[in-house]
Amino acid sequence: MENRQQGFLDSEPLREADEDAASEVHLNNSTMTEEEREEIQQELVKLEEEIGTLKQVLSSKEKQQAELRQKLGITPLSELKNNFSRSWHDVQTSVAFKKTSETFSTAGQKTSAAFSTFGSAITRKLGDMRNSPSFKTFEEKVESTVSTIKTKVGGSGPGGNFEEVLSSAANASSQETPSNNLTDVSQVLES
Repeated sequence: MENRQQGFLDSEPLREADEDAASEVHLNNSTMTEEEREEIQQELVKLEEEIGTLKQVLSSKEKQQAELRQKLGITPLSELKNNFSRSWHDVQTSVAFKKTSETFSTAGQKTSAAFSTFGSAITRKLGDMRNSPSFKTFEEKVESTVSTIKTKVGGSGPGGNFEEVLSSAANASSQETPSNNLTDVSQVLES
């Protein structure tokens, strides 16, 4: 019986307050009659036997539970998955989650509106810049350069559009060696 009781005892050392409590109990026991003492001892033995029986019943029930879970195909992994799903559902339905979600949604809408406004402003500024006199002058110079290149590369005949001229020049240069290519380009630029 003492071996069973040791499992229930604290493993911490006794402190002074514990010693005082133990001495008070010992004094109270001295006023007990032998008959009362035996009654309490029998009750203690009976209680310890009930505890042992309950432990055996609990162990038996746990084994039965494990067998039933196995028959149903409930594995620890599926149980963990179900618990996780249930917890996630609880989080999603919580007031804090809903408020946070609403806040993020509002922030996203405001950010989207800001980017839209920013994009519109950039588009407007580019349109203004395209209509400016300095851009018009730059555009004229580019067109003049392109027509000069077309004339030198394509000759005076119908050479097609600029992209066709560039792709035919690229095809011709890819078929030649790099040294010939440099010579031909320099000849074209000189003429």
